[in-house]
Amino acid sequence: MKLLKKVKLHHLFFALLFIYPIIVHDQTYYLYSGGLIFIYIIMTLALNILTGYGGQISIGQSAFMAIGAYTSTICTLKLGIPFLIAVPLSGFLTALIGFIIGLPAVKLSGHLLAVATLGFGLAVPELILKWDDVTGGFTGLFPDKPVVFGFAFDSDFKIYFLLLIMTLIVTWMINNLIKGRIGRAFVAIRESEISAAAAGINVPLYKVLMFSISGFYTGIAGSLYAHFVGFISPFDFNLNVSLILLAMVVIGGVASIPGSYLGAILLAMIPPLTSGLPGFMLILTGVPLVLIILFLPNGLISLGKKWGARQSAANATKRGETA
Repeated sequence: MKLLKKVKLHHLFFALLFIYPIIVHDQTYYLYSGGLIFIYIIMTLALNILTGYGGQISIGQSAFMAIGAYTSTICTLKLGIPFLIAVPLSGFLTALIGFIIGLPAVKLSGHLLAVATLGFGLAVPELILKWDDVTGGFTGLFPDKPVVFGFAFDSDFKIYFLLLIMTLIVTWMINNLIKGRIGRAFVAIRESEISAAAAGINVPLYKVLMFSISGFYTGIAGSLYAHFVGFISPFDFNLNVSLILLAMVVIGGVASIPGSYLGAILLAMIPPLTSGLPGFMLILTGVPLVLIILFLPNGLISLGKKWGARQSAANATKRGETA
């Protein structure tokens, strides 16, 4: 019965995502915000692979996003590569960069790894800025809207559904990954690298794999962001993006796919609500983050689990009294 209720809840949530554009109709602002949330969900899922399931702290995800965005834009604008090919190409190139970054990161952990990824996150936008012959530098680039088999996603209404479908596909792929052998190896490394190595897991290999897989999905998110927004510059991929993504993982729920959805949706709604209040966005992000770390280390998603456990205990008590 509990499983049936969960399935119905999931169906209701995804049904709401599909009818959302019909509810808001032609209100561009809400359609744009919805599409942006899907991109944040993909990036949060990608970071959760590395930080939540793998236990590796990264503050350089914005750099992976930038690589994916610029790769896709250059492929479509300057090389004439179709959108459907440019998206996975962006993912694979970012995965390759993630592999390279992961090699020295194998010997690092904790705050040292965080500092290393921070340096990577700060360096990439500067490199993009200096390589202005290709990237446009300060001027930036203007990616075209996605075209798939001749169908142009030239409105926020159309591109909303493209982003929704991509988000569902990525969620399905990551869910299968986490439940499989690779995901179990990631969790084992997070719990104890020594125990994982004793169990026959190649820890250095799987650590590099974490960075590659996380980079792949973040690169795809960056590609979608570029074509969705229609303009990219190095300033779009600053340190704040990486910190917001980390906050989404922690607030929503570490090592939780539903938690990634929850954190991305909640924090993506803060900037529009605080656009007229300078500095207030940082308060609405920082205060909940501190409270979550102190009182709900498993994120807001753990509230549902606690409530379910209490309900089960209450039902068991009632059955015992009846008997």
